[in-house]
Amino acid sequence: MARSSYYYHHKRSLIVDKYKEIKLLIHQIYHRHKGRYGYRRISLEINKTGTLINHKTVLKLMRELGLKSLVRAKRYKSYKGQIGETAPNIL
Repeated sequence: MARSSYYYHHKRSLIVDKYKEIKLLIHQIYHRHKGRYGYRRISLEINKTGTLINHKTVLKLMRELGLKSLVRAKRYKSYKGQIGETAPNIL
């Protein structure tokens, strides 16, 4: 193993995760709402507690944790049924 690689990995092992508490909070909020909250709602919930964090950071941390909102986008349906009366065919 190269000397620089050894010291690189040694240094990386000493680094403490600065988002450890935030990750725990994200995990709790996500599971409290049964996976229905996405990064926007979770970031609002965290900001309500007084901890200021950017929504992009919450999105990044949710990707690291493997959390994704379970709500799917609704498809557009233009059909509204039969509205009004149909004119008789007199031809």
